[in-house]
Amino acid sequence: MAVTTLRPQQRRHTSHSFAKPRRSVLLTVLTGIILVYSLVPLAWLLINSTKSQEDLLSSFGLWFGDGFSFFSNIKDTFTYDDGIFVRWFANTLLYVVVGAGGATVLAVMGGYALAKFDFPGKKGIFAVVLGAVAVPGTALAVPTFLMFSKMGITDTPWAVIIPSLISPFGLYLMWTFATDAIPNELMEAAKMDGASEFRTFVQVSLPLLAPGIVTVLLFSMVATWNNYFLPLIMLKDPDWYPLTVGLNSWSQQALTAGGDVIFNLVITGSLLTIVPLIAAFLLLQRYWQSGLSAGSVKE
Repeated sequence: MAVTTLRPQQRRHTSHSFAKPRRSVLLTVLTGIILVYSLVPLAWLLINSTKSQEDLLSSFGLWFGDGFSFFSNIKDTFTYDDGIFVRWFANTLLYVVVGAGGATVLAVMGGYALAKFDFPGKKGIFAVVLGAVAVPGTALAVPTFLMFSKMGITDTPWAVIIPSLISPFGLYLMWTFATDAIPNELMEAAKMDGASEFRTFVQVSLPLLAPGIVTVLLFSMVATWNNYFLPLIMLKDPDWYPLTVGLNSWSQQALTAGGDVIFNLVITGSLLTIVPLIAAFLLLQRYWQSGLSAGSVKE
């Protein structure tokens, strides 16, 4: 049996490798402040969704009222104005599934092609993509409205879905991710085995791109779900409103002189609006964890 001894440098390296991570009081305090800043609005929304309209006017915002009206508020939210909230929820799902889903598919295919294939004009496309990332979407909303009005597709779902299909940030993210996530040797081995480009993309590349795909999907989904300005100027028919515009119309109705006082429904509807986003992040986070753990193991 061979006995190995550690050199002083190796012993110092080993001792440091098992040392506890350093803690910073300043970073801990800053993280705590950010955490409180993020959770207080959510707590306010959750607490006030349990109050009736009378309790909202008479009780403190960050404490519960005399009664518990959470379930009655949910019922009233879904049934108010002939159940228009359900229609807004369905519209938002439509815009997310078709718009954000289509944006993810286009970003994955475009990013993969730009990362793994060489063709004339590639550097020019890279510059255009970076420039498009720097342009805010609100700056393009009015020109898009004027163009769509000429085409006659305003006040239709396509006026919201078509702009949502273009995600420069998602394309850039998939471009950079695919560059390092897919080894060129693996693609060459698949081609030597007789796999076509499409089969190589589907069976070899897509599994490796899973963490990036989930990231782009979540970014696109959140952007489409929270989109407000574009549907506000594109849509006039309340039957095609998404949740953001619909809840804003309820809020304005509640503030109108002589209008229905429905602040409790606005708050409850806002809470119901963020539940699908939280569920999506909780359900899809395992793909991030699996992708990170797979990337950290090397033979």
